[in-house]
Amino acid sequence: MTGSSIPARLVGIAALLLATTASAAPSAVDLAQSGDDPAWSITEDLTTEIGPRPAGSDREAAARRWAVDRLKAMGFANVREEAYQMPVWQRGTEEAWLTAPFLPQKLTVVGLGNSGATGPKGIEAEVAYFDGYDALVAAPDAAVKGKIVFVDNQMKAAQDGSGYGYFGRGRFMGPSVAAKKGALAIVIRSIGTDSHRIAHAGVTNFDDGVTPIPAAAISGPDADQLVRQWQRRPGALRLKLLLTPRRLEQQASGNVIAEVPGSDPAASPVIAACHLDSWDQGTGAIDDAAGCGIIAAAAKHVMTAGQPRRTIRILWAGAEEVGGFGGKAYFDAHGKERHAAALESDFGADRVWRVDFKLPDSAKPLTERIAAALAPLGITPGKTPASGGTDIGALTAAGTPIVDLQQDGTRYFDIHHTPDDTLDKVDPAQLRQNVVAWTATLAILANSSDSELP
Repeated sequence: MTGSSIPARLVGIAALLLATTASAAPSAVDLAQSGDDPAWSITEDLTTEIGPRPAGSDREAAARRWAVDRLKAMGFANVREEAYQMPVWQRGTEEAWLTAPFLPQKLTVVGLGNSGATGPKGIEAEVAYFDGYDALVAAPDAAVKGKIVFVDNQMKAAQDGSGYGYFGRGRFMGPSVAAKKGALAIVIRSIGTDSHRIAHAGVTNFDDGVTPIPAAAISGPDADQLVRQWQRRPGALRLKLLLTPRRLEQQASGNVIAEVPGSDPAASPVIAACHLDSWDQGTGAIDDAAGCGIIAAAAKHVMTAGQPRRTIRILWAGAEEVGGFGGKAYFDAHGKERHAAALESDFGADRVWRVDFKLPDSAKPLTERIAAALAPLGITPGKTPASGGTDIGALTAAGTPIVDLQQDGTRYFDIHHTPDDTLDKVDPAQLRQNVVAWTATLAILANSSDSELP
């Protein structure tokens, strides 16, 4: 199926959405009958013409220029870059080997963002094995000091991606814990659900005052191999690691902003967010070019149908992958403004299956309208409050109302932060379902009353 083809079922659903959302809904003609597919074309063009977009790099800057041109061409107003400065971590040489007690074997490895360096000759040491993050935390310093720590994290696939937070602790916090205990370095099983021999990248953070140690992830099959060797000779397993990253202080990054102006200038805007940067191994198709395509396509459909009451503000944030710098910069620039609601698309491109809300009590009629509009798509309200995403995290913490259109994450962590994050992993039909859901939701939010949202 091509990106521009439209299943007949979705045409019917779009027509039903038009009836359900009444005059606030976008035209079903533009949404479901047009051969033009902005979400697919944005995802395809961004990954083809720019490719990987590491935070703070020349490639991310090129992506911002590309984004400004594209959003202007789509007819959005007030399109601009909003620049900020940030520290940048750059990848270097990355290699790892199991060196003893058996014949040497090379491992598939990737450095974690903010990792320290081994030096040009690398380091070699005994492996200290831990079956998870909690075991590392509980270990005495003597079990870690002078060794290369290995943390085993066997994440399982889940529709809601719920294992990421639990198993991800080994990546998020494990290196800092190991450094405090005197480890020379740390290697983790990739935080992913695939069995391919590819390693998953991602950022880690070291507590204030902790000197970063070399930190890397190895592929699942390589982690299995390491575990089998450790089980045979626990005290004799040795690993060599070579990582040569470097840090650059205060480099340029930025956000790209665009708007669908509302008819009521006094009404607070609705924020739709994604992130423009990506890790460097793939082309950032599911993470997060597709998200930027989804929100821009939905806003375009609302705009085409007629001017909404509230402004819809598109935020293509920079530097999300390495610490959410773009979302923080947006809040620094706009946090004192009132925001009616915020949404984010940053969980791939597979179908939306649930909607979660964190809205004021006054918005109950609004939630009911959204739920009714999404029901024909097989999307039902969840039982937990919406939590938002990294790019709207500061807005969420400040109390901005949030809506989460939850995507199916069953296969997301097979691909997340790997060389496999490429355009062929995006299913055009599921991408279109996202756009339909987002269009209906944005239309309702952007035409809400002041008695429903602030």
